[in-house]
Amino acid sequence: MHIGFQLARIIGVLALAAAMAGCSTVKLGYNSLPEIAYWWLDGYVDFSESQAPRVREDLARLQLWHREQELPRYTELLHKMELLAPADITAAQACEFSGAIRERLNALAAQAEPAATLLAMELGTEQLQHLVRKYRNNNNDYRKEWLELTPGELRDKRYKQFLERSEMVYGRLDEAQRILLRRQLEQSAFDPRRNLAQRQRRQDDALQTLRKMATPGLALSQARDLLRGYLARALDPPDTAARREQEQLIEEACRNVAAVHNSASAAQRDAAVRRLRAWQRDLRELAAQR
Repeated sequence: MHIGFQLARIIGVLALAAAMAGCSTVKLGYNSLPEIAYWWLDGYVDFSESQAPRVREDLARLQLWHREQELPRYTELLHKMELLAPADITAAQACEFSGAIRERLNALAAQAEPAATLLAMELGTEQLQHLVRKYRNNNNDYRKEWLELTPGELRDKRYKQFLERSEMVYGRLDEAQRILLRRQLEQSAFDPRRNLAQRQRRQDDALQTLRKMATPGLALSQARDLLRGYLARALDPPDTAARREQEQLIEEACRNVAAVHNSASAAQRDAAVRRLRAWQRDLRELAAQR
């Protein structure tokens, strides 16, 4: 992944975590975001002494923009969820929120683009080699965490993740709802090996793009186009089979969300409404801080 995409990813994840957790720890994490993001990104490319101060400044500006412009939009999304929570929903309605979140991440990537382009153009050979090693280590970790599991262990791991996220919204699920979750995941199209292959494709693409962007004498407009092209391919795989698989997983997730919600009792839906309201309050407080 290129630097702009990594910026968008880490800030988007923390913003969404703030929207979906609403606790003091996440608030602290969001407020410390420039420092957290700096060290996270530094682990990928090992910033030089001359790059480090500018990256820190760029991250601080990016967070300020995100606090002022994006957190209110996440609050609006949560309010829309709140309005839908008392009734049943369709998979299409759930997917609308997935699309809206993607739009927000695209806006964040666009905001990060100028700084990310300039940084990418000056990455040296040693920094790119550092990135190669980081990708290799990440892939090894992924293999240990996902590919070494038996089919049963894989289902259990995904079930626990989905259960935790669901209960964060609705409170404790009953036995029938847990069975429903397991049944849905047993029918999942998720394949960790194909997922790793796609990760490696994006990594190879990122490295090729960054090497081209670091070409001496390359025009800024050309570097920007290279960066945008990579991001477009990362979000929408050019390979038809990979793109269809991505679409299937998104549709599957939307169906799962709708099924769990529609199985919720009146009390669980009331709990969801209260949590959504509390998360909106937390985001408004974050947005008001300067």
